[in-house]
Amino acid sequence: MANDPLFLIAALACGVVLFILLLGIGGFAKGGDFNRKHANRLMRYRIVAQAVAVALILAFVFFRRMGGA
Repeated sequence: MANDPLFLIAALACGVVLFILLLGIGGFAKGGDFNRKHANRLMRYRIVAQAVAVALILAFVFFRRMGGA
């Protein structure tokens, strides 16, 4: 499974989602000017990245069930 490029791309997409989420939560916890300027934008980016990650995971599962491995 670790040799499958689609798995690696899906795992990378999950990492991107986690990074954006932690950045948003960190900004929220710190508060201040950064949070006021970027909180909503970061959460919108997270939602888009999460949708991409879910689509990649579903594609991975679909192709594995079709006999890709």
